[in-house]
Amino acid sequence: MIGYKFMGKAHSHAYRDVSFYFDSEVEPVLQAVCGRNDEGVKEAAEKMGWLSYETDWRKLIARDDIDLIDIVTPNNAHAEMAIAAAEAGKHVFCEKPLAMTLEQARRILEAVEKNGVIHMINHNYRFSPAVQYAKKLIETGRIGKIYHIRASYLQDFIMDPKFPLVWRLDKEICGSGTLGDLAAHSIDLARFLVGEFKEVTGVLETFIKERPLVEDSSGLSGKASEDMTGEVKVDDASLFIARFENGALGTFEATRFAGGNRNGNRFEINGEKGSIRWDAEKMNNLEVYFHDDEPGLQGFRNITCTEDIHPFAGAYWPAGHIIGYEHTFINLIAELLHGISKGISPSPNFHDGVRNQAVLAAIETSSTTKEWISISSLLEER
Repeated sequence: MIGYKFMGKAHSHAYRDVSFYFDSEVEPVLQAVCGRNDEGVKEAAEKMGWLSYETDWRKLIARDDIDLIDIVTPNNAHAEMAIAAAEAGKHVFCEKPLAMTLEQARRILEAVEKNGVIHMINHNYRFSPAVQYAKKLIETGRIGKIYHIRASYLQDFIMDPKFPLVWRLDKEICGSGTLGDLAAHSIDLARFLVGEFKEVTGVLETFIKERPLVEDSSGLSGKASEDMTGEVKVDDASLFIARFENGALGTFEATRFAGGNRNGNRFEINGEKGSIRWDAEKMNNLEVYFHDDEPGLQGFRNITCTEDIHPFAGAYWPAGHIIGYEHTFINLIAELLHGISKGISPSPNFHDGVRNQAVLAAIETSSTTKEWISISSLLEER
């Protein structure tokens, strides 16, 4: 694994626990973790259960005792590392967004396909049992033809103007702000549940134009410089409208300036026969409404998705004994291991990553041109 902080902790936990809950023909061995800071990565290796550590990611990839490279670095490193791993014959698991640009994402996909390695991208919210059950309801026609999705991903952790310019706010490192960090999750959930995007139009806004430089960072936060500032060149909020290939419409909002929302990843899907709601802050629950309920009883019902019939839930506890954020990663890693054992790249893989990147690129273009941008036209351009 390259990187070891916020997502590194989540991924490491999943590798360590997946065999406890799921039977698999392959079992992960945590051979080595990599980071630039010798002291920091050594401490992380000991705490998270890695057998060794490296400070040079190229040496990590070159090791012949490693089969899978997990990339949890900032976005600007994804392309170089993923391509090098693929060329070394390693399977690749990568954090989202897949790359900084659509062209980079294409090159990553070409590399894994050319070298015949398994690939997967981390859109962990797909792997909540409630979201998976929503997928089953949609696929079996329970809500009929889909008319709308309205999705929002709301956070508030950078509202203080004195919050430092951490890497997620540095355009040279992250590529975009809420768009790539938050809206990318909403885009993936929409593609998973509703279908492919046809065209989008959107707007990006930066509310705080200058922030203190960061002296030291950990996870999502960091220590602010007392006397040095830098320009913020990424979006604090992103809004866009979408048309889908199947005729559905979508509205999307992502912001880090929604006070009181710590991790408000939510969607509502409306169809001809019913509607579905989900909120990541209440991730075990799915709200469902069916038009054919008898009068007087109509309304959203709340389903606690912890029964054996709910996807992945049967691997854990008795009904009603809820699971948490970390289990979405365990479920995803279980799928990744299954894919490696069967020689297939489970979805979401780098094909999904490229399509997600195309939607992100279209929104960025639209925010400048004020026009609707076709997704297929971007995917066809070379």
